[in-house]
Amino acid sequence: MNSKMTQLFNDQRSVHVLYPYNGMEKYIEQAVRFIQDGITAGDCVIFIENDRNYPIIYKELSRVVTQDQLKFLHHVNNFDFYYSSGSYHPPSITNYFNEMVQPYVEEEVSFRSWAHVEWATMKDPLHLIEDFEKVVDGAVNLMSFPLICAYDGDKMPDHLRTILMETHPYILMEDDLILSEQYQHLV
Repeated sequence: MNSKMTQLFNDQRSVHVLYPYNGMEKYIEQAVRFIQDGITAGDCVIFIENDRNYPIIYKELSRVVTQDQLKFLHHVNNFDFYYSSGSYHPPSITNYFNEMVQPYVEEEVSFRSWAHVEWATMKDPLHLIEDFEKVVDGAVNLMSFPLICAYDGDKMPDHLRTILMETHPYILMEDDLILSEQYQHLV
């Protein structure tokens, strides 16, 4: 991670970040740094990722952290996560996430999460993504944990980009963390 993000995660726990990545090499580098920084900070890391990328990330990660440290990493297949009900259904996804983090919350274990959001096409109803991201933003603030939502920037239609800029207070652009001027905080 960059120093701005590390400092932000140290200063406040409720951090919801949009990462519109461009290119898999940079994506893997960011993911590895996020996990490594989380483990170094003493957090458990919930890593929601596909089965194609995870082995690559795990291999890179195993070069920079110990086997004991890797025990703080919890991988969740992103297809299973987003389609746990058979379709992209925000209430089901929210329930899945709440059940997954409940042990951390109950035991007061510090955690952070990375979610790779992807579809075969971006033709899923975009209002569902907007609804879900609003719920997620509220959960980040309620449960006080850092979350990065990674979307493929090259496949992102303008309407989706607008929705995501409105539902994420921070954006990771390359190696810079910026405030979203379009963010609409829910009251």
